Amino acid sequence: MSSPIERLAELVIGTVESISSDEIRVLLDLDAPQATALNTGTPMSFPRLNSYVLIPNEAGATVAYVTWIGIERSPYPKRSGLKDFGLIDLPFPLRKMSLTPIGTLSVARNRREGSSMFELSRGIVAFPSVGDQIPIPTPEQITAIVGAKDKDRRVRIGSSPLAADTSIMVDPDKIFGRHVAVLGNTGSGKSCSVAGLIRWSLDAAQAALENGTEQPNARFIILDPNGEYAKAFADRGGNIRLFRVPPIDLNRGERALRLPAWLWNGHEWTAVSFARPGAQRPLLLQALRELKNGQLAGTPRQTIVRRHLYSYRIMIAAMLAEGAATYAGSASNRRRCGELLDNIASDCSNMTESVDGEHKTALEEISSIIETIANSRRSGDWFNSFSVQDMEAVRRSLQSFVDLVEDAFAIAHLTEDAPIPFDVHMLPEHLERIAATEGGALAGFISTLGMRIRGMMSDPRLGQVIGSDPAITFDAWLDAFVGSNASANGQVAIVDLSLVPSEIIHVVVAVLGRLTFEALQRYRRLHPDGKPLPTTLVLEEAHNFVRRGANEDGPAENPTQLCRETFEKIAREGRKFGLGLMLSSQRPSELSPTILAQCNTFLLHRIVNDLDQALVGRLVPDNVAGLLKELPSLPSRQAILLGWATPIPLLVEMDELAEAHRPQSSDPDFWDVWIGKNPRPIDWPTLVGDWTGSAQN
Repeated sequence: MSSPIERLAELVIGTVESISSDEIRVLLDLDAPQATALNTGTPMSFPRLNSYVLIPNEAGATVAYVTWIGIERSPYPKRSGLKDFGLIDLPFPLRKMSLTPIGTLSVARNRREGSSMFELSRGIVAFPSVGDQIPIPTPEQITAIVGAKDKDRRVRIGSSPLAADTSIMVDPDKIFGRHVAVLGNTGSGKSCSVAGLIRWSLDAAQAALENGTEQPNARFIILDPNGEYAKAFADRGGNIRLFRVPPIDLNRGERALRLPAWLWNGHEWTAVSFARPGAQRPLLLQALRELKNGQLAGTPRQTIVRRHLYSYRIMIAAMLAEGAATYAGSASNRRRCGELLDNIASDCSNMTESVDGEHKTALEEISSIIETIANSRRSGDWFNSFSVQDMEAVRRSLQSFVDLVEDAFAIAHLTEDAPIPFDVHMLPEHLERIAATEGGALAGFISTLGMRIRGMMSDPRLGQVIGSDPAITFDAWLDAFVGSNASANGQVAIVDLSLVPSEIIHVVVAVLGRLTFEALQRYRRLHPDGKPLPTTLVLEEAHNFVRRGANEDGPAENPTQLCRETFEKIAREGRKFGLGLMLSSQRPSELSPTILAQCNTFLLHRIVNDLDQALVGRLVPDNVAGLLKELPSLPSRQAILLGWATPIPLLVEMDELAEAHRPQSSDPDFWDVWIGKNPRPIDWPTLVGDWTGSAQN
């Protein structure tokens, strides 16, 4: 049996020839393995680019990976004890290699159990010296280098082809808790990696539960712009919540994607309506506040009556501002004015039943005054001209009630951002009423804003998503989307955005992200111990939603900027509230630098574009220049894992998902369709029916 020193000598393959802070040059021994090393206990491929070697030192051993291997003409090596010193010194081909140091492998001893184990840490504790020996790591050391035995690494994602196919394990707290970016060109296996990370994490959590009948209390929300993830999790049954634009198939458990417009905050309304900052934005926010205040639960009845009479007062004031033509001009205008006064008098009379005391008396007086004025100008079904004094008297009577009742809405300080249901179709009309009190010029600016909002709300394609029918409460919406108890309400929510109209898709994504973030903020604040609710938000095709761009001061000017700013805030602050972000993109150079800078873990698949490669090279914190050179030629399913989830960069061959568990992102099979092997029957009428919404569920 060999001693530890003899065992170490058997593993030596060379010596350190030169050292710098980022490169170590090594002279390989003449008898170092040429292709396969048998001296480690098991056959191991050596030498091989990006494989690992050790450099023992007083701190344990420096771990380095191979970045270059070649043959150089050098003086013949002088071997002590042999008669080499008399030979003619002619150039001799010697094998050499370059190493990049990446970490330190040390031995941790457990005194209680009387055992020891290897531990890998980031950084270099002690650099080697010239002449130090270079051994090949043993299988136990390789396992420690890739972290397969770490207790916190509970989820297997693949194996390392450069480390004897050792399992690659990750810690869910690190990979999901500090944001992860999965980057790679189309067809490189990126979507399968995203689906795999979720599936393998849920499977590992299920296996760790003591009671096998329980379900992991996990939350994944996938924003899926291509509709490719429904199939990937179809086998999980009730653990999946699938949201789609109607029409939906209830037999397959699909749910209607609902995001009522009353859930939007002021910035989101500003962006989707393109309200300009001068006059339109302040009036839009005022209108939202007033309409949402009007739906405040527990509001005194007289306050609601006050709001109705205030609206009528605005209409009368607008008629006075426009001039006599509106109440003393053509017969149609006089009739319109008279009918308005009849409606006001009738409403005041009816509202007396819902109030009492001085409020009831005031309403009765207002109804009597306005009814007297209307009757004095009535001529059958028509009306004679009203005078300025008539209209002023109507306005004064309405104002008297407004002055009598305190504005409880203003006291409540309910902002335009409160998720309070209100009739969104009233917004354009209410905007015009507010503008009318400010004069005709302002009304012209508001009319275009009102037209945009009316057009959006009347669009049947948008109404299916942002409409308020059927009615839904905010807590019911949160229960359906975020989930109350994931073990009973599904662990994965898939939001199929493929048929969401392009006019609102950025707003939909931004609102979904913001509401999830704010719900978790409030959850932590209300939790007795201030604990967060771990949730992962997955953004597929992220370059479409968080595109690089200059941020402007003040509220977002358009839906694209709004979406980017929302997810930048999630990237900066989400970790504190338990919200992890998983980005998937094939164009990292187009992503927001702020969001990428907040990602602590990267899973890099094949990346060919030179701009994307250059960006990735600047983002990653580790010295991985050698590994990154493999990005353009990585085969499908292979990726480079680096960042917070792993002490050192690793080349990973991701575990293969079963065909039924893969997202629907495979390459189209042109040839098999052409030759009839995989036929594609076409039913255009059914497709058109689904497209136009005329198909029956």
